[in-house]
Amino acid sequence: MAIVGRTGSGKTSIFRAAASTSTRHERLAGIGAAYEECLVEVGIDQISLVALPAIDGFHHLDEDSRVTLKYLLWGDRWPAIAEHEAHQPEGAFAAPDVLLVVMDATALERDLEFALELMPLGRPMVFALNRMDEARARRRFINVRALSAKLGAPVVPTVAHMGIGLADLFTATVRVAREAGSTHLQSPACPTSLHIEAQLRAIGDIARQPDIVAAFAVPEALLTQQLAENDDYFAQELEAHFPGQYAALLTARAAADAALPRPLADEIHADRHHRAALCYEAVTRPSQEGAQPRWQLWADDLFLHPRWGFVGTLAVFALVLFFVFEVSAFLDRLTVARMIAWAEPWQPIDLAGVLVRAVLDGFIGLAGIVIPYMIPLVLLLVWLEESGIMHRVAFVVDRGFHRLGLHGGVALPFLMGLGCNVPALAATAAVTHGRDRTVASLLITFLPCSARSAIILAVGGKYLGGFGVFGLFMLAPVVVSLVGKLLKRRYPETTPGMIQEIPAYAVPTLRALLANTWERSRDIVTIVLPLLVAGSVVLALLGHYGADAWINLALTPVTGWWLGLPVVLGVPILFGVLRKELSLLMVFQALGTQELATVLDTTQIATFLVFLIFYVPCVSTFAMMLKLLGRRDALYSVMLSIGVALVVAAAVRWPLELASWVL
Repeated sequence: MAIVGRTGSGKTSIFRAAASTSTRHERLAGIGAAYEECLVEVGIDQISLVALPAIDGFHHLDEDSRVTLKYLLWGDRWPAIAEHEAHQPEGAFAAPDVLLVVMDATALERDLEFALELMPLGRPMVFALNRMDEARARRRFINVRALSAKLGAPVVPTVAHMGIGLADLFTATVRVAREAGSTHLQSPACPTSLHIEAQLRAIGDIARQPDIVAAFAVPEALLTQQLAENDDYFAQELEAHFPGQYAALLTARAAADAALPRPLADEIHADRHHRAALCYEAVTRPSQEGAQPRWQLWADDLFLHPRWGFVGTLAVFALVLFFVFEVSAFLDRLTVARMIAWAEPWQPIDLAGVLVRAVLDGFIGLAGIVIPYMIPLVLLLVWLEESGIMHRVAFVVDRGFHRLGLHGGVALPFLMGLGCNVPALAATAAVTHGRDRTVASLLITFLPCSARSAIILAVGGKYLGGFGVFGLFMLAPVVVSLVGKLLKRRYPETTPGMIQEIPAYAVPTLRALLANTWERSRDIVTIVLPLLVAGSVVLALLGHYGADAWINLALTPVTGWWLGLPVVLGVPILFGVLRKELSLLMVFQALGTQELATVLDTTQIATFLVFLIFYVPCVSTFAMMLKLLGRRDALYSVMLSIGVALVVAAAVRWPLELASWVL
């Protein structure tokens, strides 16, 4: 599918909105402006989308426009008349199956004239009536259905820079491409004037001669138009290859010039302009009909405007962060913290009691995910989806996430990961699939959830100061970016472009909110709970049978040699796979003091915190990864997080040790 349009029509905006994370830039025949190409998924179909250089018409073709016309006609299979040219096709590119023609609703008459020039190509077409918001702001109503009938092709109103109408546009384009082979193209309702057609018959006879048809491989209507109107490319090739027919062309044009009030070329141009004007008058009128409510216009300016759209996005992000650090934290203190405080005095020493306490800890751990984080954050995500806001946020941040090889739909799941990785992974499953789901899930595990953030704030704030805490938090986006580049190598498949649908605003119903929240959350019981309880039991048994010393000894290469930490911290690191807060409590127990500065220096504290930030999040996260990605990628996630945690911790430790040694 080729996107075609005049300069400033919005052609590039449409391509950018649909483009994949990787686009190909090539020059047609090695000359002229470059075109862009990428794969795009439209429902179950996958299309090759090409954005051609802007072209303002076929009247007196310049060199760049001539090359674009050659692509539209022939692709990389040039006919006999073009074999002698110095610039030949350098890469494989097929002629388009369907044209997506972009028209500017604020300059419709001009673009209608260009559309009439394109019609003799004989290609199936779909028209994007772009910049409809500006047309409405100027109180200009365009009857889209009537315009479609006039052009003999689907017309879809769009606001490309806001993503509005693009899903319908590409759906219509795929439908036209499917139907092109089984149906005849509809004839436009604005044909060439009869007095022009009469004068073109002699030139049409030349264009349909078998040897001309074979040599030019150009639709008869287009070749007739070009030979009658222009003295450039096609007429020059006709003179070079068929001098007899060229002499006949000159005779036919002279006869037409004599019969018409103006020269034939001027008459054709004037007739096209007149037909475009009549079409424009028939489909437009001043009106307020179809205007959006004012509040929707304000909302779109807040969420979709190219400049101010990030304001709305930041507001949504701030709302999510508020839920993470205020609402979820409040619910955690109100419920789970009380459960932990209630269970803390019971420290059984017999085997049965230890097992019961381990199962209880597993259920408390599940409650710690579901009550403060899963329910409010998933409810918020579903509300943003049902209201139409999330789709707008995804559209705005799409280009930024392309740097990670992802689409903008993962923006809110990434934010949810700051609260808890488990609901973030569940949200990722709802908005991604295939490679995107795998890469997004792997990257989310490197975001500091609220439990890890609590440790950073509690320990880092006390011993490292404000700048130290800021530096620890800034490590996360740096690591996510670097790991994202690494994952591009492991998963090199280019993610196809995706059309971000921009639905109408809606007020979510309570029934839809609850149903979708349950749909997103129910796997937590069947997937996470069993693994959480099993992990709690295993670790409890290790502690009950005095395996602490053996665990510390086995982890000495990591804790003592690589991280430079006391060997006794091996057990707290291992138990951190249940809950990160548990790691911090066990650190105090293992070191025998609440004042870490008495046994650890600043370098060791910083190294330990960095390792905990990127080390395996928790067994609950692993359970969700197991469900989403399967055993292989879930285990790869564990190994990746351990490897990244070791590398980043060492990268922090060694410069700090060197600096302290120098000082």
